[in-house]
Amino acid sequence: MTGRAPEGAAAAPGAAPAALWFPEPPSKPARLLPPLALAYIGDAVFEVAVRQHVIARPNLRPHHLHRLSTKYVSAKAQAGLLALLEPQLTEEERDVVRQGRNAKSGTIPKNANVLDYRHATAFESLIGFLYYTGAHDRLRSLIAQGFEQYDHELEGI
Repeated sequence: MTGRAPEGAAAAPGAAPAALWFPEPPSKPARLLPPLALAYIGDAVFEVAVRQHVIARPNLRPHHLHRLSTKYVSAKAQAGLLALLEPQLTEEERDVVRQGRNAKSGTIPKNANVLDYRHATAFESLIGFLYYTGAHDRLRSLIAQGFEQYDHELEGI
């Protein structure tokens, strides 16, 4: 056994999930964490994915990297990525998304409308959930599919 969850699923009960990037696990199992806590770690995990995605392109000037990154990490972009990926989500993933979307953050978005902000929070909750459940293959797969579809849409604009 590799210790990783099968593609598209969280680690099975009793199976060792894929290792976290750093050795400190969350205080509770992922399913019991509040959606906003999942979104908090999901934001960081997604930020790393975006940075790797833009560094894989030819123009490595810092200003260009930053401008390109913002096209992915804005609330509107994350809401769009979630919309592209939703048809592929499992029931458990849809439940995490629903809880993230309905979570009350207590803050008012500055640069986004409330609907995009809630969907972005839902997207980040999903990313955090997949990260903490050890479903890293699924996490990478969904992000890669989202980038591919989103990049295709950006090119068409």
